[in-house]
Amino acid sequence: MDGKLLALARAEKDRQRRFALDEDERRRRIAYGRAPALRDIDTALVNLIAEFAAAALGEGRRPEDILAESMELREKKAETLVENGWPSDWLDGAWSCPKCRDTGYVDGRPCECLMKLYDKQRAKALSALLTLGDESFERFDLTYYDDTPAPGATRSARRQMETVYNICRRYAESFGDGSVNLLFRGGTGLGKTFLSACIARVVSEKGFSVVYETAVSALGAFEEQRFRGGGEADGAVRRLLECDLLILDDLGTEMVTEFTKSALYTLINTRLMRSRKTIVSTNLTMDGLERVYTPQICSRLRGEYQDVPFVGRDIRLLKKERGL
Repeated sequence: MDGKLLALARAEKDRQRRFALDEDERRRRIAYGRAPALRDIDTALVNLIAEFAAAALGEGRRPEDILAESMELREKKAETLVENGWPSDWLDGAWSCPKCRDTGYVDGRPCECLMKLYDKQRAKALSALLTLGDESFERFDLTYYDDTPAPGATRSARRQMETVYNICRRYAESFGDGSVNLLFRGGTGLGKTFLSACIARVVSEKGFSVVYETAVSALGAFEEQRFRGGGEADGAVRRLLECDLLILDDLGTEMVTEFTKSALYTLINTRLMRSRKTIVSTNLTMDGLERVYTPQICSRLRGEYQDVPFVGRDIRLLKKERGL
């Protein structure tokens, strides 16, 4: 799981627990004020807990006698609550999740309620990529790609993009430890970000941690860590290095300096060493990448990534021409 997203989910769970504790206190004040006998019953129940602990060590009354008295008091408490117009369990806790009492854990393991909050945070983290909310493989439209081969070409853009589509869909559906890294190459508006989003949605729904960042933002996180450091900066870099799938978009749009080249090498190489999967998308050709980045970076992109060339015309321009 993504540590940052889990921390956000736990913070929300803590907020729910504080609310429940405040609500419990409010209910007790009301109940004790209207029916003082309830305070005496609760005090007696607390004392019985201490007495039961002593009985377990062989001191005082038999444990079964203490349990019997406790049951009688609980029945009397429920009856008193109902007599005063409240539910019989009104003072049993205002938890949003009775299983874990809003701690987020049951027997040391994450509770289902915490995992639901984690899933919400994971979906929110992908919002920068899933901007339209409709990025799915079913909505990928191959008709935007020309079905006639260009002069000198052996296959049409549509046929090539059908291959690309199939690669992406299989990748998403079978994502796991054995998956490869992908290098999406091609001009603007050819569907690289859309298909990245489709993969991200499917992989995320399978329970893997997915992080989407532009190259500008990702390498900026390394710069922030270098010059400022601290928990937030360290956490941002850690997420980039440790997530199950990193989608690094628009490589080549960042300001290329010796530092950014060093940071990019660290990012790519560390993820390879840790067997973390990465999708890099760029508008640059392989020759363009080699002119901009170091041989070490390009060697890894060539040798450790499956090359996925995107072809065709800019879909944004085609939509404009068609009045869409």
